[in-house]
Amino acid sequence: MRARLRRWALLGFLGLFILFLYGPTFTILLLSFQGPDGGLTFPMNGVSLHWFVRLFQQQAVGDFGGAMQRSLALATMVTVATVSISLSAGLAFRRGFRGADWLFTLTVASLIVPSILISLGIGLLFNQSGLDPTWYGSAFGAQLTWTLPFGLLIMFAVFNRFDRSLEEAARDLGASPAQSLRFVLLPLITPSLIGIALFGFTLSYDEFARTLLTAGSDNTLPLEIYGMTTNVTTPVLYALGTVTTGVSFVAIGLGLWAMRALSRRPAR
Repeated sequence: MRARLRRWALLGFLGLFILFLYGPTFTILLLSFQGPDGGLTFPMNGVSLHWFVRLFQQQAVGDFGGAMQRSLALATMVTVATVSISLSAGLAFRRGFRGADWLFTLTVASLIVPSILISLGIGLLFNQSGLDPTWYGSAFGAQLTWTLPFGLLIMFAVFNRFDRSLEEAARDLGASPAQSLRFVLLPLITPSLIGIALFGFTLSYDEFARTLLTAGSDNTLPLEIYGMTTNVTTPVLYALGTVTTGVSFVAIGLGLWAMRALSRRPAR
């Protein structure tokens, strides 16, 4: 009886914790379906898709469409760079080289430094160099200081438990180093690379602090939403939140689908 009560108490605590995490998201989701005369709070005044339609129309203030396009483009750039650099760095660290420890420390240190300080430092660097901060330049570099450490740590975990005998067997069968990389190593670590891509995309898509002082005059979507909270007084803001959350879930779903497809693919 005590064990059963303890289990139900722990499950209840877990349920409250999940409600605390996702309750605001569910609230925004519900309020985004307000009727045409609905407001920003409960009770809801009808149910409709009115505010989703308004989201893609010309707004009195703000540029939701342009901000979303910039965020998606920036997240894609960061994802490609994170996967490429993390894979290259993981391969380099397998053999070891002079200064590897210092380089690893500098890479991971960006996780400890407050994000706003990194944004301020990169913004000041561009200004002092006579360069204009842009979302595709300075903001791109600032976001890499956030995504690359995660990608590098994942690659370290993958290669630390990777069975090197598989590569040795391929070379015994006559495979060159390039063929061993292409036909043995990469197929085995592809699920991990997909995980790094998901990290890079989601961390970049909703990053605010490291983009605040480095995006220049063109806002990304998190910056646009922050600016609109003081101007937009209709549920169109909630509709935007629902759409952006849906984009994140679509990205995660595509990643999981790719992993499942790879696991079912017959070996050649």
